[in-house]
Amino acid sequence: MKTPSLWLIAAACLIAPASVAHARSAFDGSWDLVFVTQKGSCDSSYNFTVNINDGIVTHPNLVRFKGYVAKSGAVRASVTVQDKFASGTGRLSGASGRGKWTGSSGSSRCAGYWTAQRN
Repeated sequence: MKTPSLWLIAAACLIAPASVAHARSAFDGSWDLVFVTQKGSCDSSYNFTVNINDGIVTHPNLVRFKGYVAKSGAVRASVTVQDKFASGTGRLSGASGRGKWTGSSGSSRCAGYWTAQRN
């Protein structure tokens, strides 16, 4: 069963950073994300845009989202939407980034990688 919502969740989680956010992060701004599923029955890929402000990653349609980008570029994030959950880690460097994500939709599990490009 393909689950587009899980991709949105995973993407949000992956761009959400690690450790404490710092004022005026070097990574502040708009970022385009691509999530690719390598394992599981989620959609093969999903694209969307997030915003980073003071090291905190946000998306206007995600309510239960938590993530931070450290000064080093380390990213850690998680998101929950109804019975769907995703979390991820990775790193931003300059104008791009990459990491891994895992998630679930009900009892189904999915995993893959994500990439990011600064707008």
